[in-house]
Amino acid sequence: MGTELGLRSKGFKALWVVNFPMLEWDEDEDRFVAKHHPFTSPWEEDIDKMVKLERKDPALQDIRANAYDMVINGVEVGGGSIRIHRRDLQEKVFSVLGLTEEEAKSKFGFLLGAFEHGAPPHGGLAFGLDRLCTILGGKTTIRDFIAFPKNNMGRDTMMDTPSYITKEQLDELHIATVEKTKPGGAAADQAFEPASRT
Repeated sequence: MGTELGLRSKGFKALWVVNFPMLEWDEDEDRFVAKHHPFTSPWEEDIDKMVKLERKDPALQDIRANAYDMVINGVEVGGGSIRIHRRDLQEKVFSVLGLTEEEAKSKFGFLLGAFEHGAPPHGGLAFGLDRLCTILGGKTTIRDFIAFPKNNMGRDTMMDTPSYITKEQLDELHIATVEKTKPGGAAADQAFEPASRT
């Protein structure tokens, strides 16, 4: 749209997107959920506030995640975060997300234990190389830069997928299929058959 309106200039314009909320209230589950992931650290300035608040306090929505996205010419090309590296803070986040101490220990005891040995602050940034190449190459679709692109119907023509699943494969995975019927008893859908190879 920026191109159509003549608002886009030549060259590359980059920016960082920061100050994401760390948590979001989920009405259905009656608890907070992580906006990014449960291992993202809050901003240093927000840690004390987070630790002191009760796990359902609405003020938790104001806690900022130490997460970031890089945008070039209006397209997100990378994102990441600084991870939690303190046991007490990670336990607090798990508590806010509704995990009991037992659940946190069962699911993430290895991580909590590692924090006892002095894990350093750490983080990362993952780039979408295909998106970055699309922008640098002046193209409008990432398909030109993906090694095995899918077509607009989600098919991978190089690997002929998705394809027919045999009864043996379904049995091995313990998957049963059910054929839907239309009123009157006729089958609603035909089984998927792969396109013939030429």
